[in-house]
Amino acid sequence: RARLLDGLKPQVGTSAGRLRQVLLTVSDAQREAGRLWAYASLQADEDVRMARGQERRQQMQALWGLIGEKTAWLAPAIQALGEPQVRAWLATDTTLAERFEMQLLDTLRLAPHTLSAEGESLLAGAWQPLMQGGTISQLLVDGELPWPSIRMSNGQRVKLDIPAYEVHRQSRLRAERKRVFDGFFGTLKSVEGSLGATLNMQVLSNVFLAKARRHSSALDAALFESNMPVAVYRQLVEQARAGLPTLHRYLRLRRQMLGIQGALAYHDNYPPLVPVPRGARFDIDRSRAITLAALAPLGDEYLGLLRQGFTAAWVDSHPRPGKASGGYMQGSAYDVHPYLLLNHNDDYQSLSTLAHEWGHAVHTLLANASQPFEKAGYSTFIAESASIGNEMLLSDYLVRSARTRAEKMFYLAEALESIRTTFFRQVMFAEFQLATHEEVEAGRPLSGPRLSQLYCDLVRRYYGEAAGVMKIDPAYCTEWAYISHFYNGFYVWQYASSMVGAAELTEAIAREGAPARDRFIRMLKAGSSRYAHELYLQAGIDMTQPAPYRALMARMNRLMDEFEALAHLR
Repeated sequence: RARLLDGLKPQVGTSAGRLRQVLLTVSDAQREAGRLWAYASLQADEDVRMARGQERRQQMQALWGLIGEKTAWLAPAIQALGEPQVRAWLATDTTLAERFEMQLLDTLRLAPHTLSAEGESLLAGAWQPLMQGGTISQLLVDGELPWPSIRMSNGQRVKLDIPAYEVHRQSRLRAERKRVFDGFFGTLKSVEGSLGATLNMQVLSNVFLAKARRHSSALDAALFESNMPVAVYRQLVEQARAGLPTLHRYLRLRRQMLGIQGALAYHDNYPPLVPVPRGARFDIDRSRAITLAALAPLGDEYLGLLRQGFTAAWVDSHPRPGKASGGYMQGSAYDVHPYLLLNHNDDYQSLSTLAHEWGHAVHTLLANASQPFEKAGYSTFIAESASIGNEMLLSDYLVRSARTRAEKMFYLAEALESIRTTFFRQVMFAEFQLATHEEVEAGRPLSGPRLSQLYCDLVRRYYGEAAGVMKIDPAYCTEWAYISHFYNGFYVWQYASSMVGAAELTEAIAREGAPARDRFIRMLKAGSSRYAHELYLQAGIDMTQPAPYRALMARMNRLMDEFEALAHLR
């Protein structure tokens, strides 16, 4: 298929029909490569220790690079046609317009930051080596790092890899939490220099690509690509900082509920404020049943797709040695269906993750059914609203249906923790990413210890060390070293902004019912037929303004009011 790309360049400027055929040929190659990538990447993550899987993933990365090289001339050739010619051909060729209008007009918009055909080919060829930092980090952290074993209070001996750390950091015993943190972050500290080098490699790559395309900064490059107003990013950070008193109120509530005297420690963030309700079951079958009930407000079409996915073999659900950590939806196989990797631990967080990732999967099914391949992909900005919206509907359902005071308090506490981790924590990550790129752009070196210092400064500010809310142990400031999303460009900020959008959308569904639901579903079906910011505006939300962010802070304070009343703390 890749060989078919040779010799297409002379055809671009001859007629609308020829341009259409060139674009279809390129699209078919990308479509088939996406399907192959889904297979290779999923198999590699089944066991990151297996060399053949990693080699196959590298082969696919090389194939993507080859396709990029063989089509590097395309954007300059389209831009050379000029907007009048492109619009004239769009007006006369229905298929060209239906499938490629967005791509063509976006290519024209990108003209100031597009290189010559030779320059584009060079960047395409450089893509694979530039992206190796994340691959090296994942191999080290998920597959090769000698995680320590520690003895828990019940006598069980636990190997502290990432899945075990994320389970046992929730221990109700403060001394045990500290041992978990000391063991996990002490191990990361032992390779702080190596992991610093891999993240520095990623930051250098991002800065290089931004400069190569004549952007003023890596942030501007990232936002320009999706036509996202810089005001959205700046407003997010500004409003998160303005909302820190609300976060600190929550942390003081946490201190009260955990019975801690004096300041909190960083390892006090994860134990639940109240115990898991007696008899609560979150195994995977129960998680699916709860998710179906919680998402009923999204309507029959949505639930039908969800049931279809639940009954199909689309999921690798449980953790095992060597399997990639975390959870994600792989939607690259347009002509097949989405796949999911989970690490279900039968706890509430696993239930929430299941609802989140199936939000991505159903989004993919809706977009694929409504859009041709060329317009079915969607912005992370929209994607995370779909998945976080599911989490919020789940949370509100569980609070409403709680049978006891203890259950209601548990679900309210989890809703509050979700805002801490998805809004405040992700904005903190976003500030860290911006700081790392600004360091490199200012000509300053990034080492592992320097990254830990930058991270520590942010953790101390967000968690209120100066106000006596939490005392931060510098030993835990290597946390950045296992956050895989730092290798995906400017990505994490969209979790936080999407939570703001999701809160607006789900509350509108609760108030209005079908009209708001239909706006939400239309946004999901739109894929990339419009820019993400435009789709949000069509759904009635302007993320450049303070109002949506302040509404999320109001929601958090309402949840705390209700929790404190139930806990007799007011």
